[in-house]
Amino acid sequence: MKRSEFYYDLPQNLIAQDPLEQRDHSRLMVLNKETGEIEHRHFYDIVDLLNEGDVLVLNDSKVMPARLYGVKEGTMGKFEMLLLEQKGYNLWEVLVRPGKKAKIGARFVFGNGLLTATVRDIVEEGNRIVEFEYDGNFFDVLDQIGEMPLPHYITHKLEDKDRYQTVYAKELGSSAAPTAGLHFTPELLKKIQEKGVKVEFVTLHVGLGTFRPVKEEEITDHKMHTEHYQMSQKTADAINEAKANGKRVIAVGTTSCRTLESVAQKEGCIRASEGYTDIFIYPGYQFKVLDCLITNFHLPESTLIMLVSALAGYEHTMHAYQVAVQEQYRFYSFGDAMLVV
Repeated sequence: MKRSEFYYDLPQNLIAQDPLEQRDHSRLMVLNKETGEIEHRHFYDIVDLLNEGDVLVLNDSKVMPARLYGVKEGTMGKFEMLLLEQKGYNLWEVLVRPGKKAKIGARFVFGNGLLTATVRDIVEEGNRIVEFEYDGNFFDVLDQIGEMPLPHYITHKLEDKDRYQTVYAKELGSSAAPTAGLHFTPELLKKIQEKGVKVEFVTLHVGLGTFRPVKEEEITDHKMHTEHYQMSQKTADAINEAKANGKRVIAVGTTSCRTLESVAQKEGCIRASEGYTDIFIYPGYQFKVLDCLITNFHLPESTLIMLVSALAGYEHTMHAYQVAVQEQYRFYSFGDAMLVV
């Protein structure tokens, strides 16, 4: 398929700039993958749409305040650094702007000297490997001076850092939030569990590659980024039991979906595992685990809209996005949600 087949026209005013005051009051489009039928609900209605014995799989990765603003030692020129992935003790792969002056050996200072970084290597796509120096705990320092790495399409300042975290975020390591989970509240999760739905967790640390545009016209020429995932034995057992009993597995977000399908592909079944995945899911893909998906509305021509199309069907998905625009749904990270059933 061609990249251009996944284009849709989105008015700028439909890009959500701020989170809703109440997380679970966002709108919810319910899309039937068999018929293409669409229903308009609110996210708190999700309790009514899940069945006893279903397994709801959430990504418990926590977003780091990964954006750092500082200066280059010597010239005092202003620099921005974005943490992507830890590569070793105090070694991180980062994105640096402006990149041309971030040569090997260059040093940067952040937070008036609380943190310094030295460029050790230049890697794929111009990213840098830097070595950090600091006193105390790295993540404590990061919490003091770092900012949440909001996507480029969000131009409003985020007043409360926690609104770009899920309420169940636990494992620190993401450079972007698994945003489908932002709609859940502790009270809503409790109601879901009381209905007999099993709530289980996987970890996939979201990299900035999630937002990397597809540049190739033939989508199969696109190379996916790799992300680190972890599947516990407890979650694996719950999924296997649900599948054996004819119950549904519902992924919250494309990151949970990619974790489940990666494990199934590599292991042949769902079992405890850890590793890196660069799985690219697009129409024609045969799902091995997933039955349903809760997700937000994604950018045109992105790998994420391609993943949704693989599950819901291309025509159904593109029509649903047309309807979402007509009905003035809120799009992207702080926007409304879709449930594919």
